[in-house]
Amino acid sequence: MAREITGFSNPLVKRVRSLREKKFRKAEGLFLAEGLRILTEAREEGVLPEMLFHAGSTHPLAAELIAAMEAAGGDVIETSADILSKISGKDNAQAVVGVYRDRLTPLAALDRTKADIWIVAQSLRDPGNLGTILRTGDAVGAGGLILIDDCVDPFSVESVRASMGALFTQSITQARWPEFMTWLRAGPGELIGTSLKATHDYQEPRYQSPSFLLVGNEAQGLPEVYEAECDLLVKMPMLGKADSLNAAVATAVMAYELLNQKRRRS
Repeated sequence: MAREITGFSNPLVKRVRSLREKKFRKAEGLFLAEGLRILTEAREEGVLPEMLFHAGSTHPLAAELIAAMEAAGGDVIETSADILSKISGKDNAQAVVGVYRDRLTPLAALDRTKADIWIVAQSLRDPGNLGTILRTGDAVGAGGLILIDDCVDPFSVESVRASMGALFTQSITQARWPEFMTWLRAGPGELIGTSLKATHDYQEPRYQSPSFLLVGNEAQGLPEVYEAECDLLVKMPMLGKADSLNAAVATAVMAYELLNQKRRRS
């Protein structure tokens, strides 16, 4: 049964609003997602929020979300647009905000055989890039995103928003480099890095399956010791004055090359 909250000082509003900060997300194991598109994407993947806040939206997708929550015995809270803005931190808050349990998959639980493409990001800092990389992974049918070392929080409001729902279609794993390499070398898989020092054009090799596409930090790229452990290093042609692409753009170019090779072999 839905309930109503009208006060800004309500303890639940304060608790949910605190999930905009990483330390509270980590402590609670919860994160925020906002907007009908993202929450509907999650529902279509069989994932419902633990709490659903809405401001009396009459949109059919909102009605479906509310009905699904009530059928599952979830917590539905009707509130005002102002309180939704307070929770989300946006002046023009979306019609719905969901509170979800975090979706980290342990490295040992990954099934590398379920997909031909996996994306591995090392020390990624920008939430927009992380969200865009998740969307790319979804688009090419990747198995998931493996975050190496100290990456931006995938469950920050900004990362979730940038993923446009792909957060719910892609598995997300966090690991340190030695742990990842031990796991990777225990089974099949080719590790592919991009580097300005590479001699191979990115369209030259015949990539193996599964392919693990390694992208480095936006400013520094991949550390040399990480490049040395790659099975292949490739580079994309740069015909203008720029010496590199944005991390998310480079990931998309490489991911589609991997996908296109797979399509040509099929």
